[in-house]
Amino acid sequence: MTSALIFFGVVATLFAGWRAGRRVRFFLHIFQLETYKFGRYGRWLAGHVPSLIVRPSHGVGAAALAGGGLVASVAAPKWGVLAVLLVWPMAFISSRRYRSDQEKKPLAFTDRMVRLAIPTALLALLPVASGGLYGWALRSPTGVLWYLGGFLAADLGAPLWVALGAALMHPVETAIQRGFKRQARRRLQTRSDLSVVGITGSYGKTSTKFIVAELLRQKYNVYATPSSYNTPMGLCLAVNEHLKPEHQVLVLEYGIRYPGDMDELCDIAEPDASVVTTIGVAHLETMGSQDRIAAEKGVLVERTAPDGPAVLNADDERVAAMAERAAGPVWRISTEGHPDADITADDIRYDTGGTAFDVTDDTGTTVTFETQLLGRHNVLNVLLAVAVGRSMGLRLRQMAHAVRRVEPIEHRLQLRSRGDVTIIDDAFNSNPVGARNAVEILSEMDGGKRVIVTPGMVELGDRQWTENKDFGVVLAQHDLDLVVLVGEEQTAPIQAGLSEGGAPAERIMVVDSLAEAQEILERRLGPGDVVLYENDLPDQYSV
Repeated sequence: MTSALIFFGVVATLFAGWRAGRRVRFFLHIFQLETYKFGRYGRWLAGHVPSLIVRPSHGVGAAALAGGGLVASVAAPKWGVLAVLLVWPMAFISSRRYRSDQEKKPLAFTDRMVRLAIPTALLALLPVASGGLYGWALRSPTGVLWYLGGFLAADLGAPLWVALGAALMHPVETAIQRGFKRQARRRLQTRSDLSVVGITGSYGKTSTKFIVAELLRQKYNVYATPSSYNTPMGLCLAVNEHLKPEHQVLVLEYGIRYPGDMDELCDIAEPDASVVTTIGVAHLETMGSQDRIAAEKGVLVERTAPDGPAVLNADDERVAAMAERAAGPVWRISTEGHPDADITADDIRYDTGGTAFDVTDDTGTTVTFETQLLGRHNVLNVLLAVAVGRSMGLRLRQMAHAVRRVEPIEHRLQLRSRGDVTIIDDAFNSNPVGARNAVEILSEMDGGKRVIVTPGMVELGDRQWTENKDFGVVLAQHDLDLVVLVGEEQTAPIQAGLSEGGAPAERIMVVDSLAEAQEILERRLGPGDVVLYENDLPDQYSV
């Protein structure tokens, strides 16, 4: 009996430790995805209590400990403990929901994450150590139950250990970030030869940044931040680690989620030229209204150097109104023929090779631009970049040549091929404006069947249902051959919009996962068909 207790005790311990470790890692990942913000993390936890925080295995484990303890205390200690040890691995063997190989954006073990993971792990070990020490002090087989009880507490409390670890490290992180900000400010203050171009907007920041950088490279040595580096620490990393003495222009994007964020970013890197793309419904959850979003993003225009240009999208009335906040010259762009625009685009056309359009600048010169980028919103992004280029002395024909080299950002209206099927990959952070543009492009593609796969849009606050329903109406209006919706509950408003718009039911399919959608498409697609992947929900929305 003793040998059996030892063997099954080791097995139960391994399963308990393995599952608790995976849960701690999972909640560390969620905290990182929620940008290390306590409020966002707390709201995520509140929405996932029954599905991910308190699991049936916790109830089974607690019942096994109580039942085994009762048997051990009144009848047969060893048999009671053995029963618990046999049940335990079966209760905790399943951890499918915590698998790291299913993550779209893997946990990044940055220095900050390592600093958080260490105290979190130590906190999780406290109940294990306490239960183990108390069980050892009992000097009886039932001591194992206290040890397993410690593992159960560590497992159940995983989201709490992450929050407590983050709270303990908060003063340290604040001090570290303050030092990075000071370093970045000092570096920029010593670079009077450097021009900083700051870009903000609800959508299109990253695409516009890369287009601006490519166009300005016709005349200047340019550094643009990679990917979506638009947070205070992202700006600090760019300035402190990547900015070189030979760089003449630094192109940055400024992202906001909360009031006051723009001032924090401008305190690090005040722009010599500013660009505002559009004001949409992204981050309504944290900002409250589009007017508040516009007010916050307009701070970038106010903080621009007194003689620096502000480049504004005249087609967006909230952006156009920011001209009143500019101290320097204002450049306006338009794809809709706005009468006050300095840079305009006409005759926009799409094909499987990209987009072509005619650009007229402030001198009246008109040149045809051809780009691999798709969509009217990318035409707008090109015009914003052209305005920056004109304000810094570039000619229109120079920029027309450069824009041909701009490649689509991965997962943002990126054209791909899969055999004889054309793929439009717009999987990155779908928004109402971009989603409508993507569907417009899909509907204009020549060839066979036109298909969309989408789970809808998130982070739209009180407008989430309305925007997704309106998107469903748009899908119905474009008469697509097949609409594949991922997630029954998630896509309910899109289904309502499709029904309202009169889309035929036989052209609509609802599946549980992207993998299931892929299996269906493999059976139904043929040569010449076009598939649009519109949004791919991040991990914290997919669980």
